[in-house]
Amino acid sequence: MSGKKGESSPARGGQKIEVGILGATGAVGQQFIALLSGHPWFRVSWLAASERSSGKRYGDLPWRLSAPLDEDVASMTVDTLKAGVGPELVFSALDSSVAGEAEIEFAQAGHTVVSNSKNHRMDPLVPLLIPEVNSDHLALLPLQREKKGWKGAIVTNPNCCAIPLAMTLAALKKFHPTRVMVTTLQALSGAGYPGVPSLDATANVIPFIDGEEEKIEKETKKLLGMYANGGVEFHPMTVSATATRVPVINGHTESVSVGFEKPVSHEEILAAFEKFCGEPQKLGLPSAPPRPIVYMTQQNRPQPRLDVEKDGGMSVHVGRLRTCAILGHKYVLLGHNTIRGAAGAAILNAELMEHQAAHK
Repeated sequence: MSGKKGESSPARGGQKIEVGILGATGAVGQQFIALLSGHPWFRVSWLAASERSSGKRYGDLPWRLSAPLDEDVASMTVDTLKAGVGPELVFSALDSSVAGEAEIEFAQAGHTVVSNSKNHRMDPLVPLLIPEVNSDHLALLPLQREKKGWKGAIVTNPNCCAIPLAMTLAALKKFHPTRVMVTTLQALSGAGYPGVPSLDATANVIPFIDGEEEKIEKETKKLLGMYANGGVEFHPMTVSATATRVPVINGHTESVSVGFEKPVSHEEILAAFEKFCGEPQKLGLPSAPPRPIVYMTQQNRPQPRLDVEKDGGMSVHVGRLRTCAILGHKYVLLGHNTIRGAAGAAILNAELMEHQAAHK
């Protein structure tokens, strides 16, 4: 493959693949709509949301992104969350309070559900996917269908902080990381809309996000785990996370310390970041950034305000690699939480799946 963007499009019969969005009115649902506008492979043809939004014209509902709302999507009527209705491929931006049962119903009815929700991420039969990191985990899908009796399937993308962390650790995996300590500084948009009350968030740091630390610690080990014999053997490294909320709109910053099995030089780490790529780059998938990890040499970078929107929000920016007196090495990373950490991640997952299906 030459790696040109959109090469070998899996569009069916010369037409774009129709997709639906579950939870289309929420913050991540809107990000799906924005990112899919003009997509070379996919076309949004169906929207579904809760009872309070169903039956309404989508364009009459509040649109909270700076990107313009696609006119074709604006004219659509929002449907109810009814499995068996809508296209085969659906993206789920559902709240976790309803996603677990709803996504199962859609998978049972024959839909392929590419989910941003947390509910099924740790299911042993459900791929928790970052295409640059563990594309081989998609081999779980035939077993998933067989064991669960589903006509369709569920594939999940990870937590919005686990994604950039796992990408940097995947680049360093050959050095055998043993211990990881990470402190996150997470943007307000990660809490959805309306999110954190202004009097709590303004000029403040909130040192707790419910369930976030556990997700980072567990999901990272699954992401870097080895697929073998119909399952994923989790990576043996220890991950310790502290999650905080800071008054930034978009962009999760993480301060990471890593210990390795054997001594590793800064030069080796920098070279690993520079060379890191995966299936999306080799295949030229439409949403793939040219370089998944971009190292910034300036001492005061990366910064959310300056860097988070680069490469369409799909690359991870890293900087400040230096010696850690406790674990050996430490660095700072930045990832876009609603794009690479949510909707963009799911879209890239779907692109990889459709490419594989078209080239069997």
